[in-house]
Amino acid sequence: MTKYGLLLVAASVAFAQPPGGFGGPGGFGGPGGPMGGKREILKDFDKNGDGRLNKEERDAARVELAKQPVRRFGPRGGGETAPPQPGPKVALKDAKVYGNEPLYDPKVVRTIFLEFENPEWEKELAAFYHTDVEVPAKMTVDGKVYDGVGVHFRGASSFMMVPEGRKRSLNISVDFTDEKARLGGYRTLNLLNGNGDPSLLRSSLYLMIARNYIPAPKANHVRVVINGEHWGVYTNQQQYNSELVKEWWNTTKGTRWKTPGSPRGRAGLAYISDDPEDYKKLYEIKTKDNAKSWAALINLCKVLNQTPAEKLEAALAPILDIEGTLKFLALDKALINNDGYWARASDYNIYLDESGKFHIFPHDSNETMEPAEMMGMGRGPRGPGGPGGFGGPPPGFGPGGPPNGPPAGFTPPKENATLDPFAGADDPNKALLHKLLAVPSLRAKYLAYMKDIATNWLDWNKLGPIATEMQARIAPYVKTDTRKLYSTEAFEKGLTEETHFPKMGPFGASGHMSMKQFVEERRAFLLNYKN
Repeated sequence: MTKYGLLLVAASVAFAQPPGGFGGPGGFGGPGGPMGGKREILKDFDKNGDGRLNKEERDAARVELAKQPVRRFGPRGGGETAPPQPGPKVALKDAKVYGNEPLYDPKVVRTIFLEFENPEWEKELAAFYHTDVEVPAKMTVDGKVYDGVGVHFRGASSFMMVPEGRKRSLNISVDFTDEKARLGGYRTLNLLNGNGDPSLLRSSLYLMIARNYIPAPKANHVRVVINGEHWGVYTNQQQYNSELVKEWWNTTKGTRWKTPGSPRGRAGLAYISDDPEDYKKLYEIKTKDNAKSWAALINLCKVLNQTPAEKLEAALAPILDIEGTLKFLALDKALINNDGYWARASDYNIYLDESGKFHIFPHDSNETMEPAEMMGMGRGPRGPGGPGGFGGPPPGFGPGGPPNGPPAGFTPPKENATLDPFAGADDPNKALLHKLLAVPSLRAKYLAYMKDIATNWLDWNKLGPIATEMQARIAPYVKTDTRKLYSTEAFEKGLTEETHFPKMGPFGASGHMSMKQFVEERRAFLLNYKN
């Protein structure tokens, strides 16, 4: 998500879909837009029944979609503002060919070539954004051709705040037309545009640290070339699917949920009712939808929220990986994940293993390792203003378009890395924080994990060289990227110097703390924290 989550309260209004269309309110198949469910249109246009849309079928679908466009929140309000220019041409022979290096090897920057039959591929991908339609392309990696991969734009603000011609996040189904096709053993690629992160390093660094404590996706960097044009560096983050489960639990069985990012964050495992329909609005099941799995999730919520503190650890032990959950919460807060559980009670992953135990681990990590934003920092349910967040758009924010700027005389708060370890713990909707940290023994373990992270990873003598090496590896591609969201200067200076660049939000251009300063300040604060 973008910087300054406050803005997304207004943004949610902009995604309302008009009534009507195929399948019910909100367009094809039900509510649409990034804050609603995916619009299911494939079945309405798949005339030959092959489970995909060919060119003619896609053309027909686009005609109908144009009648019900997804309203966007306007172009992003910061970063590179000059019109994007075509990038340099890159031929297959110009790309380094790797051998057996793993797909997510942090020292490897592969080049992914995509070729679309439609020269206006970007408009076509945008037309099918947040639908169940993928656009076919030919992909070439390390000299090997993958005919008929499926491509779609992914993300929420990484799409809605980025104008046409700038780099948007991509999802690639390697097995779109060949169910056996794999790239380095993987069938899905998530290529992230670094929205909110000029360094392009935060996701890779955060997940690298996280994997030392809990299950988490892998990540590295790739260069993307589309129809022969350089589109720059993307973060290549592992998909949360059965392949990830297999790597960590040695099985592909169990139940997986994702909690989609939402500025209204209500997927924090609060107990709502015994009706699964109340949870299906908040938790997106990624495996077979069955009553037994939903009953287990509801039971977890009920036990977590209704068990007295003195009995909670014993009650949860058979159904929740408590140690792993405490580590997840400690990482979320120690490294300040502004898209994390503590801030929005959404945008994380849930896995129910075969033994009936739940595991919690991160999903979105591009806005980490930087000072806390305003969303989620208030007290009471979902922050200032009571339920729902800040009680409406602030002055200067239009309900359906870009902000008009901050209120007159407003001065943005000075950035610091002193977010309290218990911020958000008084919010009942963030049940893991609210309930687990009310148990003295679990509270002590949580603080110990935070201090362990600070000691071992918030150390610039250790982390700095890793980040600098990552930066140097991708720098040549960033410099020649004409589609990037932030300047080359912001990329180069962001590790060790305060930078000034416009970012999405009400504050305009202001100083942004370097990663080095964040690491040093956060380390000092946590190691000296007295509970």
